[in-house]
Amino acid sequence: MSERASSLIGIDVGGTNLRGALIGADGEIMRRFRVLSDIHKGRESFLERLVDEVRRLQNTAASLGAPIQAVGVGVPGLIDRQGWVHSSVNMPALEGIALRDCLEQRLGLPVRCANDANLIALGEFRYGSGRGFNSVLVVTLGTGVGSGLILNGQLWEGTAGFAAEFGHTTVNPDGHPCPCGNCGCLEQYVSATALSRFGGGRAPELLASLARGGDEGVRQLFQQAGIYLGIALAGLLNTLNLDGIVIGGGVSASYDLLEPALTATLHQRTFPQILRGVQIRRASLGDDAGLLGAALLAAA
Repeated sequence: MSERASSLIGIDVGGTNLRGALIGADGEIMRRFRVLSDIHKGRESFLERLVDEVRRLQNTAASLGAPIQAVGVGVPGLIDRQGWVHSSVNMPALEGIALRDCLEQRLGLPVRCANDANLIALGEFRYGSGRGFNSVLVVTLGTGVGSGLILNGQLWEGTAGFAAEFGHTTVNPDGHPCPCGNCGCLEQYVSATALSRFGGGRAPELLASLARGGDEGVRQLFQQAGIYLGIALAGLLNTLNLDGIVIGGGVSASYDLLEPALTATLHQRTFPQILRGVQIRRASLGDDAGLLGAALLAAA
């Protein structure tokens, strides 16, 4: 990066870890930090930790002759266009805070905030497995199910900024209760938490190993998850006629176990004329997707 070029800061807020990076305009990650979120210590303690880490990145940027242009922040939950955190199941201490305004006052920098899965979608679309698609859903199968939707090359946020809560698509009307208040949400059947629950409390990685080793009961668990994921994706594809789906998150490491049932379900439930135009890819950026997407949000 040339001297005196501006830079951006991308922040990925998680229930366990708080991560951030100093990022050049070309997507180059120049510095990183990773600390515990420690959200249980309260909102103010969390905000102080976040601000301290951003200021360290500011100092680094100044030493590189790359002043900070803006900060982008991804937070799990419902975040509106003005940066208000309306709901965050994993980080309830942040609910009801005007996060953008709070950080701008403390940092003296422009700040933009959005749902973390939306920013993962932006990162994968620009720099990762979403490249080459025009309209794509990026699904993150982790502790929960996150998603972001790119339509005609633009992040689709919806009327208030709450769009693409794909994990709360109902796939079983009389199914397992979800913390969102609904029953039978996709998240309750394909997330790491769900697989562990159905698998007797065993970690998804262990379950995948058992399935690949020939445990038929565990293989059926993954097959059922693939069916539910296929049901939800088929409805979305029939509605939006996307050309791409990108699947990431920890559970995506077991995609080979989900794929046969997922594919069969898509063929059963999606118009063939729509399905022919769809490619499904594994996400490629890992944890960097959210950081890069946050920087793209900040630059917009």
